[in-house]
Amino acid sequence: MNRPSLLACAAVALALPACTTVDDMSSETLAAATMSRANGAPAGTVELVAKGDRLSLVVAATGLPQGAHGFHLHTTGTCTAPDFTSAGGHLNPTNNNHGTMSPGGSHLGDLPNLTVGSSSVTTSTIELADTNRSQVLDWLFDADGTAVVIHQDPDDYKTDPSGNAGPRIACGVLERT
Repeated sequence: MNRPSLLACAAVALALPACTTVDDMSSETLAAATMSRANGAPAGTVELVAKGDRLSLVVAATGLPQGAHGFHLHTTGTCTAPDFTSAGGHLNPTNNNHGTMSPGGSHLGDLPNLTVGSSSVTTSTIELADTNRSQVLDWLFDADGTAVVIHQDPDDYKTDPSGNAGPRIACGVLERT
């Protein structure tokens, strides 16, 4: 091998350890919500986690009925039992229709259903897709905050405005950590 080729190989070998993918980056918890049922019983936690420019919700829900449940971000950071209507409607700063199956796609408050097994526990990590991190954080932490809500029934991903997900059975206020 000639000297220029050897130098080029050495440069590449030295540069490779500096290459990092988003998956290799450490994550940072930006906010958390402690979920409660209407009777005050704990219902788990939801954390807002950043990894590079990606934002995800890490869910650990407990004490819920078995089955699929609608899961949404709501406009107001208030969770007054028993019906949690104080949390307002879905967080929809772009005024899109509701659901991934609707024309024009979903809005920020639309999240996948949570599926709870016979143990009454579910865990999930949900990436907030196609998001501008700075803009989303502004929307989440505006003057009246944001609530995370679990509904009794599954979201059908198309019915405006709430996905036909039924009553709200758990709620938590997303607070910066």
